[in-house]
Amino acid sequence: MSWTRRSAGLLVAAMVMPVAACTADGGGAEASCVARYTYQDLTYQDVGNVKFTPGKKLGVAAEPPCEDTGGRGGSEEPAGSTETAYEVDGISPEVAIAVGDTPETARFFAVSSGSELPSEVQKLMDGS
Repeated sequence: MSWTRRSAGLLVAAMVMPVAACTADGGGAEASCVARYTYQDLTYQDVGNVKFTPGKKLGVAAEPPCEDTGGRGGSEEPAGSTETAYEVDGISPEVAIAVGDTPETARFFAVSSGSELPSEVQKLMDGS
């Protein structure tokens, strides 16, 4: 293999590695980059593939900015995006919500409470 080809391969690998640090499966600062939304002073975290039925529209959920910059010296972080929050049938909005443009495209988010999922969410996951 030529020096040019090896160097190009290393360059591509170096460019891809920082992106992986902000994914749920990556290393480093992934906890700050997990998909999160806030709604009515509660923070919800993406739970993944959960079968659920979205209910009525609740309002607007805000996505906090990713905090993986290692400190920005006091400068303001850009605001995150907003999406529509929906009820999840059978679960209180104090425990879980669905977030997305439409009920059909909404994803399931549960209240962040350390490493444990709320029992209502765990029951839904066990039944899915």
